[in-house]
Amino acid sequence: MPQIFPKKVNALPHLSLAATLVVGVLSVFLVWYYFSPEYTDVGYAPEQPVAYSHRIHVDQLGLDCRYCHSFVEVADVSNIPATETCMNCHSVVLPQSLDLMPVHASWAEGSSIPWVKVHHLPDYAQFSHAVHVNNGVGCETCHGRIDQMDVVRLVEPLSMGWCLECHREPEQYLRPNNEITTMGYVPSDRHVEENLDRIRQEGIRPPTNCSACHY
Repeated sequence: MPQIFPKKVNALPHLSLAATLVVGVLSVFLVWYYFSPEYTDVGYAPEQPVAYSHRIHVDQLGLDCRYCHSFVEVADVSNIPATETCMNCHSVVLPQSLDLMPVHASWAEGSSIPWVKVHHLPDYAQFSHAVHVNNGVGCETCHGRIDQMDVVRLVEPLSMGWCLECHREPEQYLRPNNEITTMGYVPSDRHVEENLDRIRQEGIRPPTNCSACHY
């Protein structure tokens, strides 16, 4: 019986398998790279129930981050301010403002303002604000120039690779604890040397092992 297909056709299964493997590996790489927070989340700026401007409150009025986010130095989670914190001022400042109606309604009803979370970490990643803030990581490092934002947006990917950059070279990023909430902080020319001294003296050792954040 004559041969129907030429011998070179025998290579097709091998070529198909190789092509499938290449496409599969390429697909995994593209998903890993382009589906990371750097590409999917940076710039996220949800509409909030109250038009709160950090630019006005922090830059123009000079509020310290810790006035509203009062747990950052002692707790893992940075708290959203209670309505009472807002009313400390707004019971007398702009009490008739239409923009503040949700705040007054929350105060009168004893209900929480449904703020929309901007900075998300996966449930399997553990992060402590207190540990970072008390060891020289400034608010600006993760949250950007919040003092220039009318609407809070995500400015850093908060990905594992991004976190590890700081954990591997903390001397590049730390600042004095009294500058933690400073926006537009300009480090000294010797900040690397100063940070290295501090790291040695205080035993600051940012972990890079998996169990540090995933436990």
